[in-house]
Amino acid sequence: MSETVKIYLFCCLTNFNPDELSGVFDRETEITIIPLPCSGKIDILYLTKAFEKGADGVMLMTCKEGECRYLEGNLRARKRVEAVEELLEEIGLGNGRTVVIQVDDSGVKKVIQELNTLRSKITALPRQIPVIGVQS
Repeated sequence: MSETVKIYLFCCLTNFNPDELSGVFDRETEITIIPLPCSGKIDILYLTKAFEKGADGVMLMTCKEGECRYLEGNLRARKRVEAVEELLEEIGLGNGRTVVIQVDDSGVKKVIQELNTLRSKITALPRQIPVIGVQS
């Protein structure tokens, strides 16, 4: 039996209804959905806090490039997620724990596919935060 994979899903409410995901996943996938008025409201602190709270992975859903109602919110959000991915790599948790997807016409089908892909990536990565020894 495998462990439960915890994924935090931050989503822009402008283009996605998070209720569409209710009851879609099995017991081995725990999804915590955090709605945002715009993906540009995501902050590095929110992303790192998700990992602090026990997330194994984080997904951010944005609107299509060039279609953000706040002009460049989705572009700023992508840069913040990339910064957190670099931090995770530096502390030894590996690459691939964060993903940004753009909502398109396929809607919830694409989200489910991307969440399953993220889950598969996460199960191949280290599950524990490495202990960093202090040299004297």
